[in-house]
This record gives sequence, C-alpha cells and structure tokens, in this order.
Amino acid sequence: MVRRPVVALTCLLLALTACAAPVAPSSGALALSGADQSDGTASAVLPASAAAATRGVKLTGIKTTNATTGVITVTGTITPAPAKGTRIRLHQWIPTTKKWQEIGHGFSVGTGVTIKVTQPGSIRDYRLNVYAQAPYLAATSKPITFKHYVWRGLFKRGVLASGGKANPQFTVIPPSEGPRRSEADLLADKGGYVWGEVDSTGCRHFKSWLGNLTDGTARLSIHNGPRAKAIASVRQLQESEGNFDAKIDGVTRLRLQATDVKSGYGPYISVDSYLLCTN
Repeated sequence: MVRRPVVALTCLLLALTACAAPVAPSSGALALSGADQSDGTASAVLPASAAAATRGVKLTGIKTTNATTGVITVTGTITPAPAKGTRIRLHQWIPTTKKWQEIGHGFSVGTGVTIKVTQPGSIRDYRLNVYAQAPYLAATSKPITFKHYVWRGLFKRGVLASGGKANPQFTVIPPSEGPRRSEADLLADKGGYVWGEVDSTGCRHFKSWLGNLTDGTARLSIHNGPRAKAIASVRQLQESEGNFDAKIDGVTRLRLQATDVKSGYGPYISVDSYLLCTN
C-alpha cells in the first residue's frame, strides 16, 4: 500500500527533470551568436561563397592634345574611389593581333584619373582597366572609338606621280637632309608648271610654308587629284615667304602644283608641307 505513492512521486520527479533540460538552439539563435550585447546588433559576416563587390569604371573623355607630337589625353572615373595612387591602365585594341594592349597608365586621385600617351595617327578603340582591389573585382570601362589626327610630312608615303609643262622638276628632299619627309623643290621653265601627287586618304587638313625663289610671281595650289580646279591657292611674290593651309576632307589623292604667273625664268618654289591624318 505504501509503494504506489512512492512510484508516483518518482515519476513526477523524472518529468520535472526532463522539462528543465537545455533546449537545442535554433538557426536564428545561431545567427546571433556574434551579437554585440551593448546595442543588441549582430556583426555582418558574409559566407565564404558570397561574390566580391563590383566597381564602376568609365572613360569620360579622350582627345588629341598635341597634334604635332601625337599626344592623347584620356580622363576617367572609378567608383567607389580606389586607394590613392592606384594604377589605372589604358588599353588599345590592336586589330592585327585582335587583342587589347596596355599603351599607358595613370594613377587615381579620388574617383578620377588622367592618362597621357603619345601615339601615331590612328582610328582605334580604347578602354580603362583597374585590377582587383579587395573587396572589389577587377573592372573595365566600355570601349570608345577615337580618331587620332596627327601632323605628318606630306611626302612620308612617297610621291604617287609627278609631271607638268616646260621642263617640270618635282624634287623631294632625301631623308638624310629632310627626315620629316615634308620638304620639296618645285621648278619649271618660263610659262610652265609642275605638280606632284600624294596619297591623302585619312587626312583632313593641309598646311605648308613656302618660299618663292624665282624672279617673279608664282602660284602654289592644291587639287583633288588631276582635276583642273584648285581646292585652294596662294600667289607668292618674288623672293618672299608665306604660309598656306586648307581643309581637304574627302580628298584621297592630293596634287600640289606650282605655276608661273609672271617671271623671267619660270616658277621655283620650296615647300615644307604637312597633312593632318589618322594614318
């Protein structure tokens, strides 16, 4: 008769002990295991599989800043700003190799960068690139196509043809004496004229210094190939110097001609001439 109450009491004690056992934490409780007890917030911890942050790179400007030496100036922005002095690369697409090639670089200042490089005349694609920099991935700007016009000697690619009337002589100064390939002498007898033609594909402007060495007035002119009408011309008095320039957009075969206007011996003009081209 005494055993039943004892058994009942034992069962009650076992039940109370089970209720007091620690409960396994939920996933939500585990997420707060790094909580800062002072303000009740949790530290943000990215899982190892999370992707790195991205960075924006933009090429904001590109222009020829010195057409004589061929300097190109490029500006860009990088956001968020990289560490000061981060190397930013300027790439150019090389059609022959079908690859991007680094042709210069600059160093970031805040979110900006300026890069200057010297290049021959060309029409190419350009882009900016910054390597990975924790926590950011490497980034590249969208490419921009740019026409880079540079001055070059009129005779850099040689003379296609020459001719005239009354003993014409079109003589280009050799490279040993005129390495810029821009100088020539144009001569003919009295009442005559002399001309020479060059390939001007990809060029937009012509300029020249000229000196009239004859005993009278001569005319220097440029033509669209063999067409009789001149694009532009200038009359030069006896033993005087001058300058001559003109736009030549769309002209692919430029003719330079010296013609006698009034003299005792015929035209004799020395020139130092250039084309503004992308090639």
